[in-house]
Amino acid sequence: MYEGVIQDLIDELGRLPGVGPKGAQRIAFHLLNADSADVKRLADSLIEVKDKVHFCKTCYNVAQAEQCRICADVRRELTAICVVEEPKDVIAVERTREFRGRYHVLGGAINPMEGIGPDDLRIKELMMRLGDDTITEVILAMDPNVEGEATASYLARIIKPMGIKTSRLASGLPVGGDLEYADEITLGRAFEDRRPLDG
Repeated sequence: MYEGVIQDLIDELGRLPGVGPKGAQRIAFHLLNADSADVKRLADSLIEVKDKVHFCKTCYNVAQAEQCRICADVRRELTAICVVEEPKDVIAVERTREFRGRYHVLGGAINPMEGIGPDDLRIKELMMRLGDDTITEVILAMDPNVEGEATASYLARIIKPMGIKTSRLASGLPVGGDLEYADEITLGRAFEDRRPLDG
């Protein structure tokens, strides 16, 4: 344990996701040794992002205006919505350049162990968007884990009565992966989503 402000900094850094005690200590000492101008730029960026960035009023992606750039883009298809857990998932889907519709960010996934149920996510807002008869397709792009599967199943069940085409992203083995390292869920999904080979 260090004393005073250095320990306070290590403790605060350690609260960040993916940063353990050793990582927090390394970052703290990096900042301590860094040029004051660099540290000030970082501090200013943190304050600015908290002041200027909020959630899009339509899809709940991060935005600096009332709407994110995707919702504001008139060239995007209005009939398809891709439902994701977090704003970072929007970026992942956008990098594929395969989807030209709009998004809806739930703000997480159903996780009873963490006390997160359907009412804790932006599911009511999604259902309101689906109620205007513009949407003809919903793509559920949740993480391929237990929480993502539970969320996708729940959403599919409540969207079905609306008569909207609903699909789930296929998942399975990564290119270049080895079967022996695949977990049971991934391998099971690979079998479920297998395709016939021509020839």
